[in-house]
Amino acid sequence: MNGVARFTVSLDPELLQAFDGLVKREGFPTRSEAVQQLMRKALVEKAWESHGTVAGAMVMVYDHHRHDLIQKLMDIQHDYGHIIISVQHVHLDHDNCLEVVTLKGQATAIRDLEGALNSVKGMKHSSLVMTTTGGEIS
Repeated sequence: MNGVARFTVSLDPELLQAFDGLVKREGFPTRSEAVQQLMRKALVEKAWESHGTVAGAMVMVYDHHRHDLIQKLMDIQHDYGHIIISVQHVHLDHDNCLEVVTLKGQATAIRDLEGALNSVKGMKHSSLVMTTTGGEIS
């Protein structure tokens, strides 16, 4: 579809005031841009709930001196190779490493990988960033 579609929304004045505050704090140029971003976020969340094909990144921080931890992480990553696009390893300092595992696949498989990685003893921090493959969102 070319151009834009317009629609009207009726809101409680207090809700609009709170929304305008969010628009300003988050730096959106217009209410429309903020609404579009919120709609996209909701569509991404729905894609993850529907167990469709999604994308994401698992971000982990761990002590690289724990060799048993590194071996377990590699074993798990090999088990989920069908959804791993790439792995980036960064040395944060002498003791700590950061890994970013880029993922694309079924939401259920990515959630399973998240659980497996989170269960590794010695992980300092991990977080899954959920996003979309982009096809269903314009």
